[in-house]
Amino acid sequence: METRVEERASPLKLWGEVKSILMLGMSYAPDFNPMDILEKGDLGAISVYARSRDYHDVIKGKLKHVAQTLLNSASAEINNASAVLNSASGPIDKSSSPFMVPSVKVFVDTAPVMEKPLAAAAGLGWQGKHTVLVSRDHGSWLFLGAIFTTIALPPDEPEADHCGSCTRCLSICPTNAFPAPYQLDSRKCIAYLTIEHQGPIDRSLRPLMGNRIFGCDDCLAVCPWNKFAVATQEAKLMARDEFAAPKLADLVQLDDAAFRLRFAGTPVKRTGRDRFIRNVLIAIGNSKDSSLAYDAERLLDDDSPLVRGAAVWALSRLLPDGQFTRLRNVHRMREADAGVMAEWQAEVADL
Repeated sequence: METRVEERASPLKLWGEVKSILMLGMSYAPDFNPMDILEKGDLGAISVYARSRDYHDVIKGKLKHVAQTLLNSASAEINNASAVLNSASGPIDKSSSPFMVPSVKVFVDTAPVMEKPLAAAAGLGWQGKHTVLVSRDHGSWLFLGAIFTTIALPPDEPEADHCGSCTRCLSICPTNAFPAPYQLDSRKCIAYLTIEHQGPIDRSLRPLMGNRIFGCDDCLAVCPWNKFAVATQEAKLMARDEFAAPKLADLVQLDDAAFRLRFAGTPVKRTGRDRFIRNVLIAIGNSKDSSLAYDAERLLDDDSPLVRGAAVWALSRLLPDGQFTRLRNVHRMREADAGVMAEWQAEVADL
């Protein structure tokens, strides 16, 4: 975000010819309560948006269809206008405004576009206290897409804030990631930590993550405006059964090839196998299920230091002190990574 802040602040910095921005939303509202799985420690919780086909692919195709319709309509109007002028005053120069051929660019979370404030300005909804766009019709469950165009269009009225005195989204956050209403500290946000954060997750936050292995829906799920949301009818955005309640015991065994195969075509794939297994191991450490210790122990020899470090933490939560100490004495002698060694040392200090 820091490297392209000017483009985020002004769409004209991103594309100097843009005159209008069309903001569109598509509901991915679930037909189930995404928080029910949080009570089942042996299962992994995957965010609703990631349980189906990658929304980038789905939304971009629809945006292109809308954009082409817009271009066709604008081109037809230009041709009609030029024909009238041609008959009245002779040939005209179509390379000059307002007869220039219109153009568009479409974006779905793929460029430095501030989709949420733009969507609020366009009247799709308002940014709630959890910083996510809220719609009166669709609650917190909206994918956003943008069409930039050289066509000058009349603006819609912005949507007013309807959060009122409600603070459910702030209170429910497991890691207290909202320092104030309308402010999010991503360094504490489980969605950021499990998807974007590349290194080890802060030790103080791990116990608060529960079984959330990819994303977090808590602040979205408790929004009162969701009572008006109707479950999505877009087949490609409906949650797939195999992602509804995956067993941690199955997920922790995935190597890179198996991970790519299982999550092909979904948003989960983008995080990569190592970060995903890191998340699974943290969930295993929070599960209090000692039967999962064997799988965590096996990963003490994984090729990835990130995975090995997470395995150390999981085992420290599942094994008796004496058994954990014996493992430490064996594995620290052959551990070359400073980060993993720090995990071993930290756990010994906590014993």
